[in-house]
Amino acid sequence: MAFNLADLFEIVASTVPGREAVIAGDSRINYGELNERAGRFARHLRGAGVQIGEHVGIYAWNRVEWVEAMVGCYKARTVPINLNYRYVLPELQHVVDDADLVALVYERAFTPMVESVLASGQCAKLRHLIVLEDGTEVIDHPFGKGSMGDADPAFNVEPVRFEVAMEESAPAYNPEDRSADDLYVIYTGGTTGMPKGVMWRQEDIFFAAMGGGGWGSAPITAPEELAERIPDEDSRMSTLILGPLMHGNAQWALWNAFFVGGIAILSTQRHYDPEGIWQIVDREHPLVIALVGDAMARPLVNFLELNPHAYDVSSVLAVVSGGAMLSKAVRSELELQLPRARILDRFGASESGAQGAVVDDEAAGGGFKGPRFVMGEGTAVLDDDLLPLKPGDDRVGRLARCGHIPVGYYKDPIKTAKTFLSDAAGIRWAVPGDLATVEADGTITVLGRGSASINSGGEKIFPEEVEAALKTHPDVFAAVVVGIPDDNYGQRVAAVVCPRAGADLSLEQLQSHCRDLVAGYKVPRVLCLVQEIPLTASGKPDIQAARALF
Repeated sequence: MAFNLADLFEIVASTVPGREAVIAGDSRINYGELNERAGRFARHLRGAGVQIGEHVGIYAWNRVEWVEAMVGCYKARTVPINLNYRYVLPELQHVVDDADLVALVYERAFTPMVESVLASGQCAKLRHLIVLEDGTEVIDHPFGKGSMGDADPAFNVEPVRFEVAMEESAPAYNPEDRSADDLYVIYTGGTTGMPKGVMWRQEDIFFAAMGGGGWGSAPITAPEELAERIPDEDSRMSTLILGPLMHGNAQWALWNAFFVGGIAILSTQRHYDPEGIWQIVDREHPLVIALVGDAMARPLVNFLELNPHAYDVSSVLAVVSGGAMLSKAVRSELELQLPRARILDRFGASESGAQGAVVDDEAAGGGFKGPRFVMGEGTAVLDDDLLPLKPGDDRVGRLARCGHIPVGYYKDPIKTAKTFLSDAAGIRWAVPGDLATVEADGTITVLGRGSASINSGGEKIFPEEVEAALKTHPDVFAAVVVGIPDDNYGQRVAAVVCPRAGADLSLEQLQSHCRDLVAGYKVPRVLCLVQEIPLTASGKPDIQAARALF
């Protein structure tokens, strides 16, 4: 048996079928039920003509069906693709087209966006729709031929309801032999601004980001060992996952819970409400809270400071942050408000998996430099010749990882060649672009992404995309976008804009303009109007000078 996600999940499900697997709002499902329903979904996909290796989009808020569809895709040896429900139309069109989706699972409320994507005529491979009911008024025929333009006539213009698909499918699906080479793909921000699909072999993502069956112990050496690692009922883990499953951080937390036979408790909030989170904690008593940086953590601790005895939070023994760093102040506040809990700050990327744990935000010798973390296996800081820097070397290098790393970016050989490099010895490295140094004690200090990407509340924002949106405004002559510190979100988007002669621009005008072009979290929050954009000696925008204006 290979290290395949569906095979590994089935080992857990057959070992503890009666244990709860997922809780999402009022919905609860155990491993046996989840395994059966995912099998039904897999059979439906293959019956609908979705072939091995083809891509299936999932466009929904957190809910049990998100998980059923994802696991079902892996059972059928198809590839689930995460779609961000915050996307505006150009972004959604890009991913649906770039990912070559042949099928799409979506919530009924997103029907207008799906219809607009289909009407664009840019998604020729999309031929099957599965709709999740969410209480939105039912639309029997949302995709008439008139809205399809010249789309493939074989396209199923009437979506299949998710529950109907499940009821009409058999409960088990046994495909051709699954493989460790079957793909896991996660769409994430790219340096061109639009998202890129990072392709992993399932064996590699299992060991790089999903624990490898060995958090706290050695990774497993054979899939069958997973059953032996599942703790008994009294000591099993329950994890409250605050992030959306459309992000890798939440998916990895989910699979980490699965591979120890734990409970994954999904936040189903549409708007972040810290009191609602603590109500879930009070009701479900999770041992672990998985979140994304200060944007999620600060509101939680602020609520506890103001309402110290409102809810029972004593069950929480660990708070794990991934996707964005916790500031030292927020870590201290979490330790104060949750004295029984360990605060674990993980560092990694979609292109490298989990690379280590943050130990501080100060350099080993004192003074702030950036997040400092303990290296995980295969992690190094490379010089220009792809040679690892030794501890105490004061040179700045590029953070990298070897071993279990991605295959590359989907349909982007140029980006793949720039990010995944082979050294003189033939060792292949993932080098996403973070700059770093190696301290004398062997820890790594991360200095920031060389591409100047902005991390706001765990969302990766690339300045080039926001600049392009700003420059489409008729009164904008030039613009440069930078990230500046934000107490709640880590960073916020700041724009330096040079207006056209005689134009009178305001932040509100530019925000309104950008919201039609990019997702809301990418819209500038701060504006500085200048007569000239600061430039370096080479004539390029001076990022440091632009940031200094704020």
